[in-house]
Amino acid sequence: MLQISNITELRERLSVAVSVAFVPTMGNLHEGHLDLVRQARELGECVVVSIFVNPLQFGPSEDFDKYPRTLADDCVKLEGLADIVFAPSVSEMYPQQQTVFVEPPPIADEFCGATRPGHFRGMATVVLKLLNIVQPQVALFGKKDYQQLHIIRQMVAQINLPTRIVGGETIRAADGLALSSRNQYLTLAERAEAVFLRQVLLTLQQNIRAGEMDFVRLEEYAISALANRGWQVEYVSVRNQLWLTKPGNSDRELVVLAAARLGGTRLIDNLEINIG
Repeated sequence: MLQISNITELRERLSVAVSVAFVPTMGNLHEGHLDLVRQARELGECVVVSIFVNPLQFGPSEDFDKYPRTLADDCVKLEGLADIVFAPSVSEMYPQQQTVFVEPPPIADEFCGATRPGHFRGMATVVLKLLNIVQPQVALFGKKDYQQLHIIRQMVAQINLPTRIVGGETIRAADGLALSSRNQYLTLAERAEAVFLRQVLLTLQQNIRAGEMDFVRLEEYAISALANRGWQVEYVSVRNQLWLTKPGNSDRELVVLAAARLGGTRLIDNLEINIG
């Protein structure tokens, strides 16, 4: 496994690759990331994992400087799974002030974007830069960040990039909690409570499959159930999977999106619901 930090060197190495499967990350890897890398092995002859904490997607009050940087440990985890780890510096990715940005679709202003203005603009910009640098045939992103995956798919389609985007299923702990780098910030009591977010989504899934179509009522139930246990709820919303718009009566492929804070830790999760 090679560790490369220079764009020119990376492109030289990849110039002889028959096919490239790419997994972009910000490091601090857990089993969810590693599962994507294993899937990548089945989709490309050369597997590239990027590790880059992107300053463009952090707001002025967010924790860019405190974000865990665990490159040495990440490389140990990737040994035998990836062929190349691309770990550029900020100056390598942004040698001059970035003045050209990807303008994401309007959905970027909802859900996570409503409380993190500019986040998806920065995310989409760095993903476009990385796809241009690596030029993979396939790139993999986790479904846990469902809104992010949707925006990336729209960007790739509308800019006509020759990369297939694959969404990886959310990897969960034994009790159902979605794996996340943020889970390490939970206290023992909060970690025991955190699984309740998943339980609320499963209740909504059960009700929808039983024929309940009053989505506003279901959303209000979920928000109340979480708030009554001390969660600070940002949103719980039922949408259609394709466009993340509010579903109509004929929509059969739905997704429930949720974000809430437990103590000082922000958790997100989602659940796809296919009817009939």
